[in-house]
Amino acid sequence: MRLTLVQCLILALLVCSCVQSPWVAADAVSVSGAKAMEYVMAQVAFGSRPPGSPALQKCREYITGQLRGWGYQIDEDAFDVETPYGSKKMVNLIARKGAGGKGVIAFATHYDTKYMGDKNFVGANDAGSSTALVMELARVLAPHKEGMDYWFVFLDGEEAFIEWSTFDSTYGSRHLARRWKEEGTASKIQALILLDMIGDRDLDVFKERNSTPWLMNLFWETAGRIGLSDILSNIETEVQDDHIPFLDIGIPCVDIIDLNYGPGNSYHHTLQDTLDKVSPDSMEKVGKVVLAMLPQLQKRLSGK
Repeated sequence: MRLTLVQCLILALLVCSCVQSPWVAADAVSVSGAKAMEYVMAQVAFGSRPPGSPALQKCREYITGQLRGWGYQIDEDAFDVETPYGSKKMVNLIARKGAGGKGVIAFATHYDTKYMGDKNFVGANDAGSSTALVMELARVLAPHKEGMDYWFVFLDGEEAFIEWSTFDSTYGSRHLARRWKEEGTASKIQALILLDMIGDRDLDVFKERNSTPWLMNLFWETAGRIGLSDILSNIETEVQDDHIPFLDIGIPCVDIIDLNYGPGNSYHHTLQDTLDKVSPDSMEKVGKVVLAMLPQLQKRLSGK
């Protein structure tokens, strides 16, 4: 049977539509803001969760239980560190299925809340929302097998105990970056996507200048492409956050953060950071952009 040129073109289009690249799978799943909100509520129920507290241990056990239920192996990266209040035991969690031989895209958040003495600072947005979204990304990407490996990182000790400084902050990320560099793991991490304070009802994600420019631009372009540019802020600024130690060891990083939380940032690090200020829709929108950027990100990193 001979085919006309038009018939050949139609056949080629049909064949191409049936053959998916290894990276298309990320477009076929979507995060649930409602699910993410469940994870926020579970964290808030533990109360204030500063490093070394029984509440943070319970929260860590909850996160670990969810991740293991989705089939992940958990590396508990425990360490002791000096703080303004003496030595504290902290634990980073790294959830993974692959060993990283194919290269790794890491999704990260801190899961501790700021220490406020005897005040019950529940941190619904900071860090409840970002922890919830990384958990939700882990859930929806659990069936992922093709392409690069996805690791999900929950960092302890991001918050300063007294005042933010190079000493009193980012304890977990500084420890893990140093460990990854010493062990040679850093060479496997091709990109790190840090999420922080992304549950604000009036979400406006900063264009964070310390982030790797091409990776931040990819997030920005993807948001526009899928019709979610409404979550983007016109504010461009440098933010000191958990991505800095990983940038320092050569890992491309992007910090997806909204530091305009409440009028004049008035809810940030206050007792006003409660469940009623967090939006499932905001978390879902950020998650959709992150998922939508993965196919292009993998293609760029793999050179294909």
